[in-house]
Amino acid sequence: MSVASDVVSSPTASVTGPKSLITTDNVNIVLQADKGNDALLKSWSIVDFTKRGDNLACEVTSVEVKYSKCGQENCDVTYVVKLNPFRNFGDFQEMEPIFFTKEGKFYEELVPVLNEALTSAGQEPLRLPKCFLVSLEEGKEQLYFEDLRARGFKMFDRKKGMDKYHVALVVSELARLHSASYLLREKLLEGKPVASKYEFLSKDFLTFTPNSGELFVSWFQRSIDTGVMMLETIGGYENAIAFLKSMKTEVSYYLSAGLQSKKVNNICHGDCWNNNILFRYDEEGHPVEVMLVDLQACREASIGCDLNYFLYTSVTGDVRKPNLDHFMSLYYSAYKRVLEGGNMPMHFTEEEIAEEFRSKNTFGLLFAVMIIPAILTEPEETPEFSDTDLETLMQDFRVLAMKKLKTNPLCKPRFLAVFDELMESGLIS
Repeated sequence: MSVASDVVSSPTASVTGPKSLITTDNVNIVLQADKGNDALLKSWSIVDFTKRGDNLACEVTSVEVKYSKCGQENCDVTYVVKLNPFRNFGDFQEMEPIFFTKEGKFYEELVPVLNEALTSAGQEPLRLPKCFLVSLEEGKEQLYFEDLRARGFKMFDRKKGMDKYHVALVVSELARLHSASYLLREKLLEGKPVASKYEFLSKDFLTFTPNSGELFVSWFQRSIDTGVMMLETIGGYENAIAFLKSMKTEVSYYLSAGLQSKKVNNICHGDCWNNNILFRYDEEGHPVEVMLVDLQACREASIGCDLNYFLYTSVTGDVRKPNLDHFMSLYYSAYKRVLEGGNMPMHFTEEEIAEEFRSKNTFGLLFAVMIIPAILTEPEETPEFSDTDLETLMQDFRVLAMKKLKTNPLCKPRFLAVFDELMESGLIS
């Protein structure tokens, strides 16, 4: 049943900027996709819930909807909406539609076949929010999702770093995503890369646009400069400083090499860190279920890039180091269960997974240097990503990083743990 816009109460006339993309027509499409064609839209309103600094590639808000159905007049539901943010941030503006295309097509084209691969193997579908509408009209990109808060899911405090129970849920779900990709490739694509059919997976930050590689390399180089400054202030890390300086001249190589696997490339989340993961808890406060969100950087890549990205940005050293073998074992077991259910032989050993992880440690280091100082920054301190240039933005972050090094007791141990581990492993000598 369609609803004429003139009988629906909406805030559209008073909304400007990205939120003006939300229309009664789209809200109605989402409502009926979720609740059925007999759901009658009565009113809707926009309610922000994210904090400054939570999102870079999009603007996230929510729509609270009131509707009637089957004689029930006072029904309500909330949807999470991701919108093109219209940020005037140099070349980054050209990449924003690609982020939406990647996530939109992931949900429209890949989620159904990945879930079919899992359910055929006796496994549950991927733990992802339901997506009710993908609109990729140029300049008006928007995605509508179920509001997982209604089911008790929430974000973990990024400043704390996840404990081993949260990490166990995440690495196991990453293994299910990766292994479902492997089943898809081997059973339906005759062993060909998944990106050969789903071309949007072949795009990454170095190839989004003709200028994206230069932009991201510059971004990482400035992050390395900040990392070097932090280590110099702390003192006693001359080898690590020398290693970072050598990485600065080869950032493009380390980024591209980090995405390639000697054993196998699978579909990866691509941006798996604290803010893109939600948890549901039992009555005692223990995490019992995980949801992966924000697939805007999904790509076909080494499993090691997802594991390094997550473990070095979202986990503290006192949890990561003593439990690393355990995490790799959990990953292996979850991956193997999927393949066994799909009557496929396991194609690597537990030792080879650990080796793949170690071979991508430089990839994890790059993101740790970039993200850890930002993780420990309060939302109100986060620099705006609009109407500025990269140099100014990174200078603002550098000032904040040095401030956090002096004032936040969590910063120094979390930052140094990465280098301590990589020096102990022999990567940094």
